[in-house]
Amino acid sequence: MTSVHLAGPRLALREVEPEDTDALLAIYGDPVATRHLSFEPRTREQVQAITARSIASAKTTPRTEYCLAITRLGAHQLIGYARLATEPQQAAAIGFALHPAEWGKGLGTETVHLLCALGFNYLGLHRIWAARSPLNEASERTLLRVGMTEDGRIRDHVFVHGAWRDSITYSILEQEWSPIDGLEASGTVAPGGIRI
Repeated sequence: MTSVHLAGPRLALREVEPEDTDALLAIYGDPVATRHLSFEPRTREQVQAITARSIASAKTTPRTEYCLAITRLGAHQLIGYARLATEPQQAAAIGFALHPAEWGKGLGTETVHLLCALGFNYLGLHRIWAARSPLNEASERTLLRVGMTEDGRIRDHVFVHGAWRDSITYSILEQEWSPIDGLEASGTVAPGGIRI
């Protein structure tokens, strides 16, 4: 298993650990934090299953899913959850959620940059895409700020809160992405994991 450790100017991404369940529940169990996500608030048991699945996915070969804890740089406490799932044709879908106390600080933008660094610099991807709720304007600003392009709308994409909801999709190609200051342009695999 190759563990992932990515560092940006203010954030780091690391592998999920069993002790992250409570902090993840504070996000995934919160109606405010999940109001624009593709699912309703999760129970403790559901979050424990997400934690277990995240840990298991890190041990698969080949690895196709990177479920990572978002932390402040130099800290260990999970403040968010990020996911990159590879697809055929050198592509991947990404998503993330931050604790509401961390909203409005530009941390989503840095998270997406870190996921792009993982995908483009280490995994050799050509295209990364994301989807958002039509009402999530903060996510729209985040994705555009990173350099993504709006691709279109998937009608009735997810069933959540008792109704079908559309999703707006965005993508970025490897030649379109530029890392932010404080983010290295290339990654290496070392005994301690991936450091970007």
